[in-house]
Amino acid sequence: MKLYGLIGHPLSHSFSKQYFTDKFEKEGITDCKYKTFDLPHINSLHEVLKNNPNLKGFNVTIPYKEAIIHFLTEIDEVAKEIGAVNTVKIDGNKLIGYNTDYFGFKQSLKPFLEISQERALILGTGGASKAVFYALHSLNINCLFVSRNPTKDNEISYEDVNEYVIRNHQIIVNTTPVGTFPNVDEKSAINYHELTSKHLLYDLVYNPAETAFLKEGKQRGAMVLNGLQMLKLQAEKAWEIWNN
Repeated sequence: MKLYGLIGHPLSHSFSKQYFTDKFEKEGITDCKYKTFDLPHINSLHEVLKNNPNLKGFNVTIPYKEAIIHFLTEIDEVAKEIGAVNTVKIDGNKLIGYNTDYFGFKQSLKPFLEISQERALILGTGGASKAVFYALHSLNINCLFVSRNPTKDNEISYEDVNEYVIRNHQIIVNTTPVGTFPNVDEKSAINYHELTSKHLLYDLVYNPAETAFLKEGKQRGAMVLNGLQMLKLQAEKAWEIWNN
């Protein structure tokens, strides 16, 4: 039995196991299983690898998309450029890192983009935000990061997200776990009153399907998207990598 899995912490909100379990059933794949490994610390990965010799690959979620890089034998060029990994292929003793997040995000966003949307605000500066930046940059969209502790030229604080910033960034992407089940009433502290029907709000969170962040956009006529389609697309891309 070939084993695949997901590492991260916490994992109670994740649909990945259900997605792959359903996929295996639907496609009549009987020699594969998908398991979640909730790791309070990434160093526990050594134990996971030791205790699961039939593990062929795994996905990586919050908060280990950057920390996982130190455990890898090799890293794909795109993942290296992004600076974050969400998919690992196990080939013998080798751990090879890839990033399928950027593919999932880009493909799920493209059908909803309008020519007038030239600037994006990325909420958060973690591993997922790097893949989002890479995808938006490849679509010629200028990005500004919003961080709790801005340290770079292209980062501002949440307090700095004023009317002007909201009006001039027609795409707003939440890459943080804020609003994830069970904390469904939480949302990033930005000025929602300036949102219009010209805005597109994308939340990488998919559980719940409509976060408090997306509800704010919807109330003001903005286009809203959650991360479920991204999850499916990145998962299929990971499956392709594992079986290539």
